[in-house]
Amino acid sequence: MFTVLALRKICKFLFKAMLVFIVLSVLWVLCYRYINPPITSLQLSRESSTGLTMKHHWIHYSAMGDNIKMAVLCGEDQQFKMHNGFDFKAIGKAFARNAKGNAIRGASTISQQTAKNVFLWEGRSWLRKGMEVWFTLLIEVIWGKERILEVYLNVIEMGPITSKRQTPPVFGCEAASQFYFHKPCKNLSMVQAAKIASILPCPKSCGFGSRFAYSRQKIIIRSIRRWGHQLLP
Repeated sequence: MFTVLALRKICKFLFKAMLVFIVLSVLWVLCYRYINPPITSLQLSRESSTGLTMKHHWIHYSAMGDNIKMAVLCGEDQQFKMHNGFDFKAIGKAFARNAKGNAIRGASTISQQTAKNVFLWEGRSWLRKGMEVWFTLLIEVIWGKERILEVYLNVIEMGPITSKRQTPPVFGCEAASQFYFHKPCKNLSMVQAAKIASILPCPKSCGFGSRFAYSRQKIIIRSIRRWGHQLLP
């Protein structure tokens, strides 16, 4: 009798906790639909580890210019406008590649990357992955594609790509454009935008001078010329 009663109390508590989480998470996502996220856990982590203030300047979607949008879409998520947050074809390919013992390859969409950057903590776990799925679904429904891409391009890590110790962390396309090319993001050329996009989503391990980044930049440029404008939301 005691066991059944205790089990009922536990189930009731878990149900209430789940309900509270759902309500709060929906309100949180709804809030960020209209208010820009002030800071992310990764940004805090980078500032803490370097002891330096990050370079970051938020700009509106319309002020970014099309080149950086097309470059990132061509490099990171060409199905962005069509999928509902998850690219199952890419997930299948990544799973098959990883199962063969090749280098681990992810298949996160821009929506997934945005969800985990804005709402979650660093690290890997099944709990974090489950919450990533939940928040991805929420931003797809509540934000829409333009807002997702706007937030992504403002919070994603884009540097430093340097061996200098006193280089601050760089987040967002505007800060990256100013840091690397000394110009506003809207004035980036197609080649410059592709160069920035070539180091995503791991700028710390993919420097501008690497063969990987150079090869990826050429692929991104070809993709922009072929169908870049068709990918814009």
